[in-house]
Amino acid sequence: MIDSTIKLGVVMLCHEELAVAARMARVWADGGAAVSVHVDGKVPARDLAAMGATLADLPQVVFSPRHSCEWGTFSLVRATQDAAAVLLNRFKDVTHVLVVSGSCLPLRPVHELCAYLAQHPTRDFIESVTAEDVGWTVGGLNEERFTMRFPFSFRRQRWLFDHYVSLQRRVKFRRRIPQGLVPHLGSQWWCLTRNTLHAILNDPRRSEFDRYFSRVWIPDESYFQTLARRHSMNIESRSLTLARFDDQGKPCIFYDDHLELLQQSRCFVARKIWRGAKQLYAHFPHAAPTGRTIADPRPERVDRLISQAVARCRLGRPGLYMQSRYPLKDRENGKTAAPYAMFQGFADLFPDFEPWLASRIDADVHGHLFAVHGVEFAERRPIGPGALSDSAGLRDVDQRGFIANLIRVSRRMQVWQFSPRDRQEMNWFFATDPNAQMFIVTGAWAVPLLHSGMPFDDIRRVAATLQRIELKQMDVLKSVWLKAQVEIWDLSDFCARPSAVLGSVLRRLGGDPEAAANLPKMRDIAGMGRFLQRLRNAGLRPQLMGDFSPVNPGGSPAASAQERP
Repeated sequence: MIDSTIKLGVVMLCHEELAVAARMARVWADGGAAVSVHVDGKVPARDLAAMGATLADLPQVVFSPRHSCEWGTFSLVRATQDAAAVLLNRFKDVTHVLVVSGSCLPLRPVHELCAYLAQHPTRDFIESVTAEDVGWTVGGLNEERFTMRFPFSFRRQRWLFDHYVSLQRRVKFRRRIPQGLVPHLGSQWWCLTRNTLHAILNDPRRSEFDRYFSRVWIPDESYFQTLARRHSMNIESRSLTLARFDDQGKPCIFYDDHLELLQQSRCFVARKIWRGAKQLYAHFPHAAPTGRTIADPRPERVDRLISQAVARCRLGRPGLYMQSRYPLKDRENGKTAAPYAMFQGFADLFPDFEPWLASRIDADVHGHLFAVHGVEFAERRPIGPGALSDSAGLRDVDQRGFIANLIRVSRRMQVWQFSPRDRQEMNWFFATDPNAQMFIVTGAWAVPLLHSGMPFDDIRRVAATLQRIELKQMDVLKSVWLKAQVEIWDLSDFCARPSAVLGSVLRRLGGDPEAAANLPKMRDIAGMGRFLQRLRNAGLRPQLMGDFSPVNPGGSPAASAQERP
């Protein structure tokens, strides 16, 4: 039963989907509420007539004078004022007035809302926060909306709007706020007592206040919120309507799959409902089980989920680059989606390093993903994880997207080989990615050259090129911007203790360090000292191999003990 001391009046603002709005007006009226409908002046007269005919059998539904409304302007306040005045004049028994839109859906029956208001008969439910304390406005203009003039439409005359604001800032123009007013902001969906609303509409200074707010930006979020502070002694600064916005200031729309979420919120009204949400319109309003006390609205879970969704929309998923939300360089939410590892120089020392490593860690171990001739996926498959092609041309169109997609679509850790012979465009990307683990044996590229059998002039030229490339890479890895986890050994240091180095690497990657005792076959480095000396004699100074003692030219070709692993 509806509490006999409470009579709810509803101001409904409509500008589209009048058939849905008429259905909602009937829900309010059938629940015992008086309804004052304002239809935007831009709506064709035939649509208004059809809505009026649909509601003609409901004497408690009336229509207020029409105004052509535009977002962000005083026309919305004028429409609310007139609809509220009609409501108070026609229905003397109305005790509380609730403002809704045509797309608002009552989640709980009208009698529950009346019972809730009966528990707080003198309380005004209106979100009202001082301008300097507001944290939800988008695009600034918290205090400035009250001290500047806004004669131009934000949506239709954006260039004039922005430049007029800039001009006022340059000349330091400030409007005088009417004496006795402290600007407040809040949701336009409020529920005021008859006494408070009557006092606002009949304030002796109303013409002065209306004139001032007619040049305030988005006055429907500040007019009643400010004047309620002038006339009400019992304000609860919250709305009974569930209305949330994204980070661009656009209202969140609720669909059929939000049914359980809306029911758990216990809110009385939800805005904004998609016009095709048939399940929501069929299910609500939903009454609480009999015998249960009237519960307070609990929108916290909805707020939390919306905040998470807004953050995800703004930041994106780690390592996911979408055309619809492409992030600026170094401002993405993570360069990659998961940890990965790069091995440089190990495949030069161990020809069977890939299968050996793949049998000892839980990861996809690839070859040289950035090889010039193409992508070397594990087992040399032509199609890799996520249907990525081994084509060098396709990879090089967007190397950053290639590696980010490879890591994102794979459940297992991705591990691959790298070398100065590979494409080097991604060095800064890897160095500044916290997910990267890089294990590097510098100078290991000289081992294949030692066994290449090429003419020495060609070897010297190739060695000079590879050393120059690796030195540039080392400069990147010594940068103050380094975020990757990097371990570097020179060739002689690694060859002196390969088992210990590989054991620590396996431990870092979650493998068994004891498995490093059984090493794969290593290329022979006997003669490395003499090879490096020949490079020196040819005018190239090796810088990345460490200390290898040259053998006696007239002695045995066997390497010294320092050259043996």
